[in-house]
Formats: sequence, structure tokens, C-alpha cells
Amino acid sequence: MTATPTYRARLYAALPRRRTWLKALHAVMIPLTFWFMIATPGFVRDTLGPGGALINSKIALVFVLLCLFWTFDYVRRGFASRPGPKLPPRARKIHKLLHRVIIWGLFLVPVGGFLLGLTSHRLLKAGGFWPIAPPMDWPTANEIIGKLHIIEFYTLGAIIVFHAGFHIWRHVKLRDNALRIMAPKFLHRFL
Repeated sequence: MTATPTYRARLYAALPRRRTWLKALHAVMIPLTFWFMIATPGFVRDTLGPGGALINSKIALVFVLLCLFWTFDYVRRGFASRPGPKLPPRARKIHKLLHRVIIWGLFLVPVGGFLLGLTSHRLLKAGGFWPIAPPMDWPTANEIIGKLHIIEFYTLGAIIVFHAGFHIWRHVKLRDNALRIMAPKFLHRFL
């Protein structure tokens, strides 16, 4: 007699494998990160029109939820894979450090948003409906946190660009197919 799979086992079998949804997460986070690198209030207003701030807020809510999901998955399950065997020891350390810095940096983005909402003079709502934090009306703290939030995000953006360059170097110089590992299969013929 065979044992019936538990509900959890059936659920996990129905869901895509971890590497599959991590590829999808990468594919979504790349344009979202780029968007927030260029999405100044003036750019949003000029590009998206009068309702641009609300649209941008909804995009930010998706971005924040994905950042939190990614961090939660990392904390719960660790890295999805090990560094490739062709990586020299020093590059292995850089590889691990880059990934950790990016994941924790992405976690700090929602933390900064929460602190901005907390120190604001009015109630801010993510996506136009989800209250971020109770406004405490601390203008000096709000200004400092706003500047730190911007610095953190652009620093994270530079680290992400370095990370991409590192994986391109691996793919081209070491020929270890580093880009194929995280690219969807339909892109493999171009790599």
C-alpha cells in the first residue's frame, strides 16, 4: 500500500521549482530597479501624467513586496546554488558577498520606506491604499532618512551593476555559463 502525499507535498509539487521562480524574480526586479533609478518626481509626472504618483506608488508596492519575499526566502532557505567550480577562491568570496549585499540591500529599501512614512507629516499609503506607518511629523528625521534612502538605493544600484558585470565576466572569461543559469531557457540560444 502506498502512502498518500500530504497536502504540503502536493502543494510543493504543484508550485514551480525554486530556481524557476528565482529566474522570474530576477526578470521582474531588473526593470523595476532600473525604473526606480530614473523615477524622480518630475520624471514620473512628465512620463505618466497627473496620476503618475499613484501609478508609481503601485509599482513601488510591488517592488517592496518582491524585495521582502526575496529576503524571506533567503533567510529561510539560504542561497539557491553554490558558486561555480571554475570560480577562483577570491571570486567565490566576491560572489557570495555580492549576493548577500544585494539581498540585504533590497530588504533595506522597504525599511527606508517605512521610516519615511513614520517620520512624515501625513499618512502615506503604498499603492494608494496600504498605510505605510503612522505619521509622527518629524521633519528633520524625515529629511535625513529621505537622503539616506536615496543614497542607499543608488549605492545598491551601483552594486547591482557591478554584480551584473561580474556575471558577464564569468560567462565570457571563465565560460561557465553563468548567464544561462539565471536566464530563461528561451534566451539561452543568444548566450
